[in-house]
Amino acid sequence: MWRLKIAEGANDPYLFSTNNFIGRQTWGFDPNAGTPGERAKVEEARQNYYKNRSHVKPSTDLLWQMQSLKEKNFKQTIPQVMIKDGEEITHEAATAALKRGVHLLSALQASDGHWPAEMTGPMFYFPPLVFALYITGHLNVVFSAEHRKEILRHIYCHQNEDGGWGLHIEGHSIMFCTALNYICLRLLGEGPNGGQDNACEKARKWILDRGGITSIPSWGKTWLSILGLYDWSGCNPMPPEFWVLPSYFPIDPAKMWCYCRMTYLPMSYLYGKKFVGTITPLILQLREELHVEPYHTINWRQKRHLCAKEDLYYPHPLLQMLLWDSLYTISEPLLSRWPFNKLREKALQITMDLIHYEDECSRYINIGVVEKPLCMLACWVEDPTGDYFKKHLARIADYIWVAEDGMKLQGIGSQTWDTSFALQALLASNLTSEIGPTLMKGHYFLKHSQVKNNPPGDFRRMFRHISKGSWTYSDQDHGWQLSDCTSEGLKCCLYFSKMQPEIVGEKMEPEKFYDAINVILSLQSKNGGFPGWEPATAGSWMEWFNPVEFLEDIIIEHEHVECTSSSIQALVLFKEFYPEHRRNEIEKCIDKAVQFLEDTQKPNGSWYATWGVCFIYATWFALSGLAAAGKTYNNCSAVREGVRFLLEIQTDDGGWGESYLSCPKKIYTPLPGKRSNLVHTAMALMGLIHSGQVTFLHLINITNIFLNYSDH
Repeated sequence: MWRLKIAEGANDPYLFSTNNFIGRQTWGFDPNAGTPGERAKVEEARQNYYKNRSHVKPSTDLLWQMQSLKEKNFKQTIPQVMIKDGEEITHEAATAALKRGVHLLSALQASDGHWPAEMTGPMFYFPPLVFALYITGHLNVVFSAEHRKEILRHIYCHQNEDGGWGLHIEGHSIMFCTALNYICLRLLGEGPNGGQDNACEKARKWILDRGGITSIPSWGKTWLSILGLYDWSGCNPMPPEFWVLPSYFPIDPAKMWCYCRMTYLPMSYLYGKKFVGTITPLILQLREELHVEPYHTINWRQKRHLCAKEDLYYPHPLLQMLLWDSLYTISEPLLSRWPFNKLREKALQITMDLIHYEDECSRYINIGVVEKPLCMLACWVEDPTGDYFKKHLARIADYIWVAEDGMKLQGIGSQTWDTSFALQALLASNLTSEIGPTLMKGHYFLKHSQVKNNPPGDFRRMFRHISKGSWTYSDQDHGWQLSDCTSEGLKCCLYFSKMQPEIVGEKMEPEKFYDAINVILSLQSKNGGFPGWEPATAGSWMEWFNPVEFLEDIIIEHEHVECTSSSIQALVLFKEFYPEHRRNEIEKCIDKAVQFLEDTQKPNGSWYATWGVCFIYATWFALSGLAAAGKTYNNCSAVREGVRFLLEIQTDDGGWGESYLSCPKKIYTPLPGKRSNLVHTAMALMGLIHSGQVTFLHLINITNIFLNYSDH
């Protein structure tokens, strides 16, 4: 059976940690684990998921829940509460449902104090890692037969009926993910007509019916060129010389969004090297399977701007096309000839130095899953037997998650984020006397997850921002500061600081609170909003040069409603505890942030979210932030309009629900059949509670949904 291991890694010579691996979560297969009955339950969960995969796309983490509840010997002793239509909801019934939830949530806490959970969904995460391991000859070393079995399970579970795969598990089929997952299946040993329910044959037909893989978007063209299934001459240039441009240049790496910067850094290294893996018999066979014309006759130059219509979300503007054509026609031929090729050699070395710096700062986890296999492969290209590559291999496990729908890669772990909200929920229950050990462990985790230092050396020259005092999205080793994670972690530690230490442990030192405030204040933009990772200093015109066809707004940092709200709440709470610390700065910061929330409200009263689905999610955050700053239904029109929006979209059963399609369409889109969703109902209810406008009737209808969902 697969088992989740917590805070392990001290015995691996290629692993190092800043806090003894607190927060690290890795899956391992134990052939002797579990009783026959437990194994049967796991298999039943897998079969049930596969049968219902077209109706319920996300998994429910049953494997981790089964493991955790068994380890805790957890038995739910409070009877399930069921409320019939028209039946009165008593205080006793609501309290019983609350206690059931609190006890279950406490039982799902890991031994080091965090709450394990997956952060997955996109279908382009796993294939590049398989490609990199195949090229380096480590596919069978890193992934056992049991790994392969679960990787294949996940791919099969999320294949669409038309044979393709979507950008994420709920999306329509696109060339990018269909091609990547088809190749992944083949590299993992499936035949051209193999796979569960003829998966490979159906996927190949989907690809060939649309003209073959030459219409894959630019990121796909890059990986296919690395594999030898496409040619670098069919890619738009990614010159490594970009990383040596002076800071006064209009398009400066320091102005880019960190995820975009860290993706194109290793891409440009591999492009500059024109690296191609070994052309194996399988690669030659895939060339025949996936192209509609003989490989050696393809005019690659004509394929550079080609993109399948299913993938095209952000069409490239004419100005960008002219830029790529100029680089392709003029600069690339020059940089491949003496003496200009000396500049390329220098640029490649600087690019590799930047990659090594990111690797070391993140303990070889890297900023995210898209960047991880690219940086790992770049290290192997530089030195196939070197320690850099070996350290990368040791951190692959940090991304893996296993559930009833198979093995997948996380974008990055969400340990700190999930733990902060779990703790706030438990504190709000007013059941401290029943969950003291849970709170103490959670407090311990947060205190030992705060980032203790800035990146080493001259970090600004390496395009990094301060991080001392921050919290990351995942764990301390990751090292990348975030405004909202810092704010939510800070809020929790402030709450704990006023509680009895014999219940929750010793409070954090004031200097560490001050460090967190310093990070938050440093991130605010001129417009009052808060970005995620780094100050947003670039002009929006840089987005004209976004080369990714299936994503938008990825070139520069942007301010977000969610980050702004979390920051407001943390600053207001901090002021209550330390009213004189940077008082004027904090008050001005809060005022500007409130103005940002008011300025970004949509005409219908909603807000648009970046990090969740979508208008309900952002409206909850916005109303929470406004309420923390003293805005009420009576003194703030933005609060009134936000309340009006939520009430207008309430469903007939008293709940709320929203489709993921709200995100790409940027228009509120209800779930099919206008059905409600438990999570969205909770978000909307919290927004209304913060606004002070929840009526008794609303509570009756909504609580009915919560009580009847409480089946654990």
